[in-house]
Amino acid sequence: MQTYVVAFTVALAAAYFITPRVKELAIKAGALDAPDARKVHTIPIPRMGGLAIYFGFVLAVLSSMRISHEILGLLLGGTVILAVGIIDDLKQLPAKVKLLGQIVAAAVLIMFDIRIEWLTNPFGDMIYVNYLSIPLTIMWVVSLTNTVNLIDGLDGLAAGVSTIASVTILLVALEQNFWTVAILTAALAGSALGFLQHNFNPAKIFMGDTGSMFLGYMLAAVSILGTVKSAATIALVVPIVALGLPIMDTAFAIIRRYMSGRPIFKPDKGHLHHRLLAMGLSQKQAVLLMYVISGCLGVSAIALTEVSKVYAALILLSIITAAILGAKKIGVLKNNDGVLKSSDSVKSH
Repeated sequence: MQTYVVAFTVALAAAYFITPRVKELAIKAGALDAPDARKVHTIPIPRMGGLAIYFGFVLAVLSSMRISHEILGLLLGGTVILAVGIIDDLKQLPAKVKLLGQIVAAAVLIMFDIRIEWLTNPFGDMIYVNYLSIPLTIMWVVSLTNTVNLIDGLDGLAAGVSTIASVTILLVALEQNFWTVAILTAALAGSALGFLQHNFNPAKIFMGDTGSMFLGYMLAAVSILGTVKSAATIALVVPIVALGLPIMDTAFAIIRRYMSGRPIFKPDKGHLHHRLLAMGLSQKQAVLLMYVISGCLGVSAIALTEVSKVYAALILLSIITAAILGAKKIGVLKNNDGVLKSSDSVKSH
């Protein structure tokens, strides 16, 4: 049996069976997401379910691969971002403190030589980023961490989208013979999918920032590992396209708030999942539709690695055009959805 299959299976089983125990722990710790007028659920739901994703991932990695210097750094960094998420789920950290925690977690990767050191020039040779390596790596990790965090707004949404993105990177890694990346993404996909069994609508537990930040962080870190053996275009563009849905949703939120004169970081209810619910879709329908969109983006990401640069550019242009037209159609760019109080989260649940 291939090692990545073992990693996926161990992570899937571990996350599935650990989640009920984490639910009990969250209830005892008081990590509950209380309902209010804005949220979809009507009874308090335990969060902090990301602990099960973390343990599933770590158990899979330990059981399927040698712990090298880089893998140790990856696990330590993941543990740091997990700790930040746990504290946030228990006490709701200020945004600046949470950002600082994310930067510290990204810095752990740099300490273990996991960094973006070069990019591919579409018109020639490699571009070495030199002294920009550290800020570029931190920006990449923090951006993807927050991107997945922000899409965690409906039952099963972040877990499902992360599973699809992980499988996409896994397939590309297998095609390119990047076995380390393949095993890590298999473990990540398995742990997210195992948790999803308890998190799909109606959710019995939420992953909380513990899970959403961990998933985003790991997808970012694993992608950086892929740059060591591949063209950085493949290693970095693939996750960008695979996570195109939350990335574009975040980008549209920034544009929407800027155009309306609001602080960019002030939450609102104009995210894609909010608009789909406002159009009359149920939670389950909205999530399944966003799965389909993520799946199509995943296929597009894989196609990018198999076609010429001209066709790759056309694919990217088509995705951006479709995203803009779709955003205008459903009103994601419009300021017509109401504003949340500064103390509110953008998350629907």
